[in-house]
Amino acid sequence: MDDTQLAQVESLCETLYTGLPSNGGEKISREEAQSRLLSLQSSASFIPQCQYILDRSQSQYALLVASNSLTELISSHWNNFTIAQRIDIRNYVLGYLANNGPTLQDFVTLSLIKLVCRITKLGWFDDSTHRELTDDVTKFLQATVDHCILGLKILNQLVDELNIPTSGRTLTQHRKTSVSFRDLCLFKVFQLGLTTLKQLQTRAITADHRQEVILGEQALSLTVRCLNFDFIGTNPDESTEDVGTIQAPTNWRPVLQDPGTTELLLDFYANTEPPRSNKAMEAVILICSVRRSLFPSDKEREAFLGRIMAGIRELLKNQTGLQHQDNYHQFCRLLGRLKANYQLSELVKTEGYLDWLDLAASFTTQSIRNWQYSTNSIHYLLALWGRLVAA
Repeated sequence: MDDTQLAQVESLCETLYTGLPSNGGEKISREEAQSRLLSLQSSASFIPQCQYILDRSQSQYALLVASNSLTELISSHWNNFTIAQRIDIRNYVLGYLANNGPTLQDFVTLSLIKLVCRITKLGWFDDSTHRELTDDVTKFLQATVDHCILGLKILNQLVDELNIPTSGRTLTQHRKTSVSFRDLCLFKVFQLGLTTLKQLQTRAITADHRQEVILGEQALSLTVRCLNFDFIGTNPDESTEDVGTIQAPTNWRPVLQDPGTTELLLDFYANTEPPRSNKAMEAVILICSVRRSLFPSDKEREAFLGRIMAGIRELLKNQTGLQHQDNYHQFCRLLGRLKANYQLSELVKTEGYLDWLDLAASFTTQSIRNWQYSTNSIHYLLALWGRLVAA
């Protein structure tokens, strides 16, 4: 490819995404532009052309097409590459993100991140280099604030990529890779998300308000994704909001049982706005749903439940954040989750149970009176009382 051909590709990309020819180029339809650009995905021999576009083009649309084409080529022709070639492409994309990521449009960045995560997944057992992506991303987190945001986006996509089956691969292949990722990397990724939240809470990261908001959103999304991971291969139904039991591995116990973890998330809920606040509440719901056997004794499980109940009582007393519909919805889910995961005999033993019962009853009554604002949430409250009565 030369500069003339690059200009032609950029013009086609401009037409594809805006409907207008670039720099007075020939007038063609979007369908024709798409048809011509799809030729970049027809053969692995077009990989150098895609790299040329990434290295030379200033057009964000051309960069997007090149990145999407690389992802398609890597996925479709994976077995045509040697292990060394796969590592070279992976290192090229990571280096490109490190050097150019903060200046790229979000849609280009996300496409490149998807590419590097796809390579990591497909090459997981090829070479240890692919299994070291989490360590490589840690360098992003320790660089500039913009690189830290980029690193969190990579980790979010990595958890998704390793958790969701890829078309063209058997479920057995997917589970083998997913379980290895769970055992080797997932806990570290979870800790990186929590560490970023702690740094934001203590102002250890020097960032402007916009960057703080994005960092908070990405770190909370990462925390939720890690807790939502399909730990034991049950392939839960993603179309439902109902949370099952979280089958977190035993080595997660110190962090999940640590009072500081729930305090951190409740603090984020209380002191931020949606979508950060409702993401924090979603993380609390998931932590509340961890398997009973994770706790070494009933005493420790009771102490854990007591802290959750105390946090709920405080939120109900102050009506913290409940003026926001997204927060309100997640809070109703939390209340509904309590009885699903704990027996009435356990709830009754907690300190302040009667106080919690009065506050929850008052909150439910108020919600039913204002049902038009809570139609999607009220069934969680009804489920809570239905289970309490049935117990």
